[in-house]
Amino acid sequence: MSATDPDTTSPDTTSPELTPEQVDLTAADVAWDLEPLLDGHSVDDLLDRAEGVADQLANLRGTIAEMTAGALADAMHLSAELEDLQGRAGYYAMLRFSEDTQDPERGAEMMKVQERGTAIAAKLVFLELEWAALSDERVDELLADPVLDFCAHHLRSARRYRDHLLSEPEEVLLTEKSTSGAAAWVRLFDELTSAITVELPEQGTVGLEQGLSLLQHPDRAVRQQAAAAVTAGLEPGLRTRAFVFNTLLLDKSTDDRLRSYPSWVSSRNLSNEATDDSVQALVDAVVSRYDIAQRWYRLKAQVLGLDRLADYDRMASVAEDESEIGWAEATALVHDAYASFSPELAGIVQRFYDGGWIDAPVRPAKRPGAFCAYTVPSHHPYLLLNWTSRNRDVLTLAHELGHGLHAYLSRGQGTFHQSTPLTLAETASVFGETVTNNALLARIDDPNERFALLAATLEDSIATVFRQVAMNRFEDAVHTARREEGELSVERFGELWATTQEAMVGDSVDITDGYRTWWSYIPHFIGTPGYVYAYAYGQLLALSVYARYQEQGASFVPAYLELLSAGGSMEPAALGRIVGCDLEDPGFWDAGLAIVDGQLRAAEDAARAAGRL
Repeated sequence: MSATDPDTTSPDTTSPELTPEQVDLTAADVAWDLEPLLDGHSVDDLLDRAEGVADQLANLRGTIAEMTAGALADAMHLSAELEDLQGRAGYYAMLRFSEDTQDPERGAEMMKVQERGTAIAAKLVFLELEWAALSDERVDELLADPVLDFCAHHLRSARRYRDHLLSEPEEVLLTEKSTSGAAAWVRLFDELTSAITVELPEQGTVGLEQGLSLLQHPDRAVRQQAAAAVTAGLEPGLRTRAFVFNTLLLDKSTDDRLRSYPSWVSSRNLSNEATDDSVQALVDAVVSRYDIAQRWYRLKAQVLGLDRLADYDRMASVAEDESEIGWAEATALVHDAYASFSPELAGIVQRFYDGGWIDAPVRPAKRPGAFCAYTVPSHHPYLLLNWTSRNRDVLTLAHELGHGLHAYLSRGQGTFHQSTPLTLAETASVFGETVTNNALLARIDDPNERFALLAATLEDSIATVFRQVAMNRFEDAVHTARREEGELSVERFGELWATTQEAMVGDSVDITDGYRTWWSYIPHFIGTPGYVYAYAYGQLLALSVYARYQEQGASFVPAYLELLSAGGSMEPAALGRIVGCDLEDPGFWDAGLAIVDGQLRAAEDAARAAGRL
């Protein structure tokens, strides 16, 4: 998932009259093939088989405490089979829904999968509770047996929730209600935001993201018009989206109270295998260097010939020529960039291109943004893009392919260890972007082009580190206010949004009144509360990893591939040590921020060399 604002605009790719050049610019023929996910079965067949496996697991009630390591391994293999069956059905339904969020049939299919999955989960709640009830000594004895290596870290880390589990009847009730609770509100928000339209002077009625993409336009009048149109487009349904957000804030507050979490973000930190103190140290380190973002915005104002940027100027391109780029050229660029680092990675990238693993064109009602779906270890990942033929899309492709490579290489870890915590989930994607940026930079001689690329690199870092932490500060403010003040008005949301964003930009950017409602389309706040700081974590870690590569050259590549292949088979600190990063060092984040500072200095030097200052 990309940390920057969604940027997905394109001509209508459903028209049969597109020329070959238009097909290439819009990536009109780049569609994924989801049918192999079903492995020759229907969704119902897979769910029926999953229920049969769940029944076998249900027969283990009351036996976990007496199991040998071998018996526990058998149970975990059954659990892995269950995850595979449910994962294939679930991802198939979700990915089809993402193609068209307004299709009732697809929505109904996704809901069916969720409902049947919830019934299975409720039946097996006892497994987590019985495992959590074992003594540490008994757990150590079981996990010392190599027969459990394929799931040992998963089983050990699952016990970190012990202090927050409820009784079995309570856990079953919460599981049974989950589909009609928070998940339903998240789906409603997705459908509401996918239906938002924007009225532009020349293009007419377009999707929200076409309006957002124009914030990169070199003409300030166009950016200002686009910002006003986006604000107007967000107005209808604003109170409804605020109510959805309020409801989810209350739901999380209730859940945190019942489970005795000390803060709104504690459950997210726990799932990320991070302490509250360590995450706060990251946030504090980034906030203390907001000056980096402010220095860039002041420099950008000079380059653009402005006294001061407005919020709608922050993403403006500094390139003198904002040309379009087609799919064929972009994919070749990204492939070559990965090949410059590792031929093995480049070979896997080619499989994404050739194998029907990517869905690229913009379509009406398609889910906005970009993401990588890991699916299940026995299959391959898929990428969703919204290709707009802009240079930034090339970096989005490199970013999502980084996720895809991580997912593909970690398949060997199996169901329980393929995925990392969110704090490491952005490492490979940001690394891939950085490799692509630097490969492109090495090919550029023109000072203006060089400055434009260095500026884009820096802006990605600022968006991923500083803007995401500012959004974390917004989340902290709204969760706190909802718990202390009750239901929040649209105006109160806007006030908290403006305050937290102004803290980041200081006096370097004017925050306009219209911008006060722009919190209302961001999905992370709704579907994955607490997620956004992981972007900053991943960016700073990835930049540090890339710095190791710059120091060591080709000898670093095996360690990086080992990191990706390890997936989530060990705790984050141990994964970091594979590539020489000490995540437990209090100065680690300061060192990462120093790299971003270095990017700023490089952009300043390039601006002078290009005569832009």
